[in-house]
Amino acid sequence: MIDVSYVRQKEALGLGHAIHRAKELVGNEPFAAVLSDDVIASETPCIRQLLDVYEYYGASVLALMEVPKDQISAYGVVDAEPVADNGRQGRLFRIRNMVEKPKAADAPSNLAIIGRYILTPEIFQCVETIEPGSGGEIQLTDALKFMLRNRPIYGLKFEGKRYDAGDKLGFLKATVEFALSRHDLGDPFREYLKSLCLT
Repeated sequence: MIDVSYVRQKEALGLGHAIHRAKELVGNEPFAAVLSDDVIASETPCIRQLLDVYEYYGASVLALMEVPKDQISAYGVVDAEPVADNGRQGRLFRIRNMVEKPKAADAPSNLAIIGRYILTPEIFQCVETIEPGSGGEIQLTDALKFMLRNRPIYGLKFEGKRYDAGDKLGFLKATVEFALSRHDLGDPFREYLKSLCLT
């Protein structure tokens, strides 16, 4: 039903490097980046929510989620100011700065970047400009910080539930909850779960 083109990232050199590998395919167009280990269940798809912001502001948009302080060091974290937007009820922010995987004491907020992005093509030049960062990798967060010098970036606390399917327990939770919500599997799967002897 669709045409699929792909490029391989032959070495794990960071998310910024992975994004840059798609430069020739994307060309001079805005594009969506979706990290497949972040599974999001929502009535309106998360990417559609971000696209609505992009279509109004014409700028890059990142998905944000509030994260407990004891987990914040696993994420890119933003310093951001709320944008007056009655339709989004305090969920839209203009990003001032961002930090990759800060210690809890150094985190500028509890708003973490989740694996959904609408990016403008300027990101490619930003990736080419930055030096390797944390872990010796080309970090997308560093490229976005560089972009902030000349371009606005927005963040949206998306509506929906996020599962970390890169984590074994998160993957299991996503599998069970998605199965229970299916009209064809939900009822028999629920009965199966009730029949288990959990000790």
